[in-house]
Amino acid sequence: MRGPGKREVTVRNEEIQVHRMRNFRWASIVFTSALFFASYAFDIQVLEGTLSGSRLLGFHLADPYATAQIILATRLIPVNLIIGVVTIGLVYLALGGRTFCSWVCPYHLLAEWAEVLHLKLVAKRIVRNHTFDYKLKYVVWLLFLLLALLTGFTVYESVSPPALLTRFFVYGSWGGLIVIALLLAVEILYSRRFWCRYLCPTGTTYNFIGRAAPLKIKWNQDRCTNCKECQAVCMVPFVLADTVNRGKLEYVTSGECTRCGLCVDACQDGALKFSVRYLDKIV
Repeated sequence: MRGPGKREVTVRNEEIQVHRMRNFRWASIVFTSALFFASYAFDIQVLEGTLSGSRLLGFHLADPYATAQIILATRLIPVNLIIGVVTIGLVYLALGGRTFCSWVCPYHLLAEWAEVLHLKLVAKRIVRNHTFDYKLKYVVWLLFLLLALLTGFTVYESVSPPALLTRFFVYGSWGGLIVIALLLAVEILYSRRFWCRYLCPTGTTYNFIGRAAPLKIKWNQDRCTNCKECQAVCMVPFVLADTVNRGKLEYVTSGECTRCGLCVDACQDGALKFSVRYLDKIV
């Protein structure tokens, strides 16, 4: 049986290189979800719980937005939650808040696949993309906190895509998949990355946390040909505006940056890379 030719192997290697960061991210998301499943199914107690609240090797981790809802709903401040939220806060303060979205959140992976279908349908003029004000997410963020305070119930956790998906993976809870299916239908047929761009309170919270994070995308103006390929693939393209469009900033400073690396992979000029701000001035 004849094996692949040299040219075919080269093309495959180039494809892997072009999507290197994406492949790492997908592997990270799948691995995290698999750990949740295995810990419960086989009682190995490595990563227990869901993305709203969990224990890693017995150490508490808590989603900041879920924690805020619980405190508002119960008027209590559990010590375990505080330990968990401080731990998570420090991690994402170092990495960049919305790193959670592109490296951990299982819905982000599904939304990326839905985005591919959406773009194909748009290219064939079967559907048209609809955009919204990015500030809508702040209204949604405040709304769910207010609902927790007024109802005594963490309303958002009953519709949160990452929470619903991890409950499905871990406990086999099928009901939440209806919400996931509806969101994906909207993203495929109506608005590109609708949930992640315009609504998600979890991502909005990590946006606040990660603005001061030292790990950022660095732009080399001398190499850049201003082709805009980076913005074409970016989930939130406006984060590159001050850097690539107007050449004002050396780093992408927006808290909305998910550190997904799509722009790094897409940049054929080699003008974008991950860098630790301040540290690279010393080293």
